[in-house]
Amino acid sequence: MLSRAVADTAATERVRAQDGAAESGARGARVRAGLRQGRAWFRAFRRTRPFWGGVWLVAGGWTVLKFSLAPMQLVVSTGFDGIAGYLLGGGMILSGLVPLAAPQQRYTFGIIGAVLAVVSLVASNLGGFLLGMVLGVLGGSMMVGWGPKRPARAERRPAAGAGTDSGAGSKEAA
Repeated sequence: MLSRAVADTAATERVRAQDGAAESGARGARVRAGLRQGRAWFRAFRRTRPFWGGVWLVAGGWTVLKFSLAPMQLVVSTGFDGIAGYLLGGGMILSGLVPLAAPQQRYTFGIIGAVLAVVSLVASNLGGFLLGMVLGVLGGSMMVGWGPKRPARAERRPAAGAGTDSGAGSKEAA
């Protein structure tokens, strides 16, 4: 009787191990499918919006903001000179994020972002020591130049021998 209980326990453990392996394999397949779906969604999102222009504009705004951080007491006491970095950097970040949500506004916010980047050269620590200004102008110009991807057109090719010789012959005769 004891040997039968041991044999039943061993069989039960084998079945559990097989079920566990099958479960982990199915779980892994679900995770991979979820990652594939997420990657496909992100690719579609990236291709239907001025994504890289927004990324560069946000990076430039963050750089301007980072290099102009000062204690709030100093910002309040110095007035516009102290708050310019916050306003320009925040405006550049906002100008980079809005077209990701509303791509039809890319011209307006691309130009605003590029102008804010150029103004940051004068008003905020040389535009984040030139790095923030360059990134902002690059991102703003990429945003203005971006256009939605057009569907590919099938090229028309003339049929073989469909009058290609007649045009060349008339030019030679003239």
